[in-house]
Amino acid sequence: MSIRRAAARVLFVVIALCTVGPSFAATTDSAAQRIELHRLDGGSGEVAVTLGVPFAPGKLTDAGSVRILDEGGTEIPAHVEPTLRWHFRDNSIRSLRVQLRLALDSKVRRLSFDTNSPRKATIAGWNPAQDLYDAENGLRMPRALATLDARWLTASLIAGPQVPLNPTDAYDRYFETQFDWARALPVSDSTAWLFDRPSTLFKRYVRSGNIEHLRSAVQSYRFYMAQVQREGSCPGGWQFGKAKACDAKYVYVEPILLALGLVGDGSLHDDGLVRSMVTLWDKGGWSDIGGAYLRKDQNFTERHAGLGLLAVVSAYELTGDTAYRERIGQRIGWLLDHQQKNPDGLGDDGSWRHSWQRHEGADYSALTDVRGASPWMSENIIDGLWHAWLATSDERIPGMIRAFGQYLENFGWISPATFIRAGHSWRDECSGEQGQIAWYWSSSQAPLGKLIEMQDEGGEYSDAHTVELGMAVAAARYFETDAERRKALDRRLDLIANSYAIECARERSTARRFNWNNRSAGVVPWFKANFDKPDPAGVPPRPR
Repeated sequence: MSIRRAAARVLFVVIALCTVGPSFAATTDSAAQRIELHRLDGGSGEVAVTLGVPFAPGKLTDAGSVRILDEGGTEIPAHVEPTLRWHFRDNSIRSLRVQLRLALDSKVRRLSFDTNSPRKATIAGWNPAQDLYDAENGLRMPRALATLDARWLTASLIAGPQVPLNPTDAYDRYFETQFDWARALPVSDSTAWLFDRPSTLFKRYVRSGNIEHLRSAVQSYRFYMAQVQREGSCPGGWQFGKAKACDAKYVYVEPILLALGLVGDGSLHDDGLVRSMVTLWDKGGWSDIGGAYLRKDQNFTERHAGLGLLAVVSAYELTGDTAYRERIGQRIGWLLDHQQKNPDGLGDDGSWRHSWQRHEGADYSALTDVRGASPWMSENIIDGLWHAWLATSDERIPGMIRAFGQYLENFGWISPATFIRAGHSWRDECSGEQGQIAWYWSSSQAPLGKLIEMQDEGGEYSDAHTVELGMAVAAARYFETDAERRKALDRRLDLIANSYAIECARERSTARRFNWNNRSAGVVPWFKANFDKPDPAGVPPRPR
């Protein structure tokens, strides 16, 4: 291990040990209101710093009450302005852009902020794009970044409910092992950006407060946004390497929301660009996947349905535009009808059942098709529904998530008995005998022999997707009201923990695995901490 990596791992452990604890209670702790400034350009002297400071719902209504304090508690002149609001809650301030000019060298400076009295020392603000330096890979990067305490960040709900990372937790150790190789910016493989690399890193920073996570997130965000097209046949699309602008699966709005909330930087987007990105999802790009699922021979993937919903939710959170709110409701309706009134007439099994042939891009034949669903791609729908729930409290969502959790239990996971029948397990040796594996293509309709045949053809090591399926199971458990079903989901989560295997995390042959494993899985510890507790502050109340 290099000295740099070793240092980063020590930093991870130290920060994690300092941040473990109940996130909501910590918001009143002055230690959680610390700011650490980090110089990135290797220079010294005065530097312009722009940072984001997020707030939980109802915590801040007046930006004029926020003061920035130096190491001795003296107020520092600052520019402070709201960038996001909880417009779907109480319209309180969700995040501030804070700008400072101060001396900074390679040594970290530790400041703080408070909301106890009016700010007296102010300066004029500036465009964050004005003070950047030439960094690696042709990027223009901020000369300095500021990190906040993970207790404050998680309690703010800027990335949805989270808890600070725990260095002894199996999943958190799994992530850090992947981060050892995934931190390097992917500049030769366009597929390494699938499933939203910038948001994956921003969310980790929220749980860690770690400068290395934030640096990687900002670097990835700026690279990603540089490839988003403003003109052409598919404005709002992402074009890099083999990825073409009309391919909607590379289009993500969530990192724009997170960059604005966590870094205070809105210089790389405007409302028109966000509209173009959402419109591309509405049209489906060149995939012809958009709108309601109305025919059993229709082109459909859970990835497009889920990531498209998440893009609209993020656009609504970002702008407050009621047109996006209407689109969220419409998309939820499409998913509800697809799940409960599938046009194939085969009933409601809890999945978003569709055609195997169309899923794989082949011609449809009713005689040879296999009706089913991809367990791991369906996690994208659950993630989209979860964020839609946080932003809308739509009463249709909990039942949809519960139903899919039952589908997974009934038809999604490969049982040990099936291993015996098949004569092998399809399981990667790195995950061990208790590692969980879901079908590459699952079905409530197909005979077991057919599923085994399909798994043999393309599902070897489909347990590479078990980590993210923990989110789908945990979300179902969070909303589940039946005692026996709760127990079954608890057992499944315990078994999934066996798949947080360090040897599997070291496998770097598929770079996008880092994103698909981790973009949503970081919420699982929060779910586990809140299964049987009263509804946490700031989160919509569950139906009982």
